[in-house]
Amino acid sequence: MKMKCVILAVLLFSAGVVMAADDPEGTMRPILDQLTGIIQSSEMQGAEHKVERRAKIMEEVKKGFDFREMSKRVLGRPWLGLDEKERTHFVGLMTKLLENVYIGRFEDEEKQAGKYTVKYNGERINGDRAQVSTEVSDGQQSFPIYYILSKRSGTWMVYDVNIEGVSLIRNYQEQFRSILRTDEYSGLVKAIEEKIASYEEEKK
Repeated sequence: MKMKCVILAVLLFSAGVVMAADDPEGTMRPILDQLTGIIQSSEMQGAEHKVERRAKIMEEVKKGFDFREMSKRVLGRPWLGLDEKERTHFVGLMTKLLENVYIGRFEDEEKQAGKYTVKYNGERINGDRAQVSTEVSDGQQSFPIYYILSKRSGTWMVYDVNIEGVSLIRNYQEQFRSILRTDEYSGLVKAIEEKIASYEEEKK
């Protein structure tokens, strides 16, 4: 299970790319190689390269991973009651949370040096929505990962990832819903900020 989380981390952020309007799968392939290359590069391994490594990864991720759409879907109805400043702040928190949760899973040298293969099992396009199906193998086990995309202004953007039936969006929705019921939006923001702070403290 731990290895699966590592592979998901690599491929989740590798999905954060600019997608061509006509071929989501075709434009994912070279960027998956590029992102995996950053993570597994001998020059980028080790704690001393953490800042540079994260900057390079996040630079690519932000080109095509739609954090605003993801944040909107995760938060649900409370999003409608936020002003633009609050929305921008929430998107920033979600971006930082994912950076720590997922990139942090494979920052030690052993994980970074892992070799994975990706098999593409086709894409489904329905209007302005698409799903790209892949199967990931670490040489010992394999499992499916599905990328969910939407098209905005002619560009495909990833806004959700589903691994073995578990949706990133739904997972956070469930966690946040329970906090919102008891602590409302301000309590949720505080909880996310504290979680981010704990990740940062662990990595010092």
